[in-house]
Amino acid sequence: MLSYQHAYHAGNFADVHKHLTLYAVTDYLLRKESAVTYVDTHAGRGLYPLSGQESQRLQEYREGIWPLWQQPKSSAPFLGAWKEVLRSAQPDAATLTHYPGSPWWMSNVLREQDKLRLFELHPGEHKQLNAQVLSPNAQRVFGDGLVGLTDMLPVRTPRLCVLIDPSYERKVEYQEVAETVVHALEKVRHGVILIWYPLLPAGHHHALLDTLKARGVRKIWRSELLLRAPAEQAHGMYGSGMLVINPPWGLDQQLAAAMAEITPLLGSSSRYKADWWVQE
Repeated sequence: MLSYQHAYHAGNFADVHKHLTLYAVTDYLLRKESAVTYVDTHAGRGLYPLSGQESQRLQEYREGIWPLWQQPKSSAPFLGAWKEVLRSAQPDAATLTHYPGSPWWMSNVLREQDKLRLFELHPGEHKQLNAQVLSPNAQRVFGDGLVGLTDMLPVRTPRLCVLIDPSYERKVEYQEVAETVVHALEKVRHGVILIWYPLLPAGHHHALLDTLKARGVRKIWRSELLLRAPAEQAHGMYGSGMLVINPPWGLDQQLAAAMAEITPLLGSSSRYKADWWVQE
């Protein structure tokens, strides 16, 4: 079950949602000098040319980063700062030709004292990841990211930030993610963990949310970006979900301001909602 390649979906609305959240979290972590270990359990290639055959097949970026890029200025300062960082990933800052994946976003914030562990199990994707120019503090690992995260804990740095972003090709992955998170928090109680999940008509993401709540995980903030209303007879992803465990202060306000600007660009059916799935 290694058929998934994110290049077909790079820069879509879910990527915008996910990487805005990741950027907000890492920006907050940079306010303190103490070292951070970052972990990306499903890294992918790291950088995606939007002119590539895969991206052009579905062109999902046209319902994601493309309309946002067309806006010359952002009213939300946080969103404007994110777009400026995105410009730095382009060979020509004035033209959107590439979309950076999570390894790029995480590598971009690394300081001398920080570490980054990038896991990728797909051999082709791992080969592409190895070809990317990233920080010397970034270690690429060919292997299962959930198993790798479990094996590396606890970390030597004072702080931990984890992004878990599977393809969920297998329904059991929702449960596997939940069990991995429970184990990780037993080892590093104050670790910041971000979990992306798709919103699909079948509603399989409820297994993830309900298991985390049932297992006693606290301080879970949830946000969801819906591209369209769910329909029982429809197929495909209609929305993007993010959980942030031990979220930084102010995350909710930053994303709400950014999404107030983004959702009108994604169509009249697009909407954003956020709340505490489990409070402290």
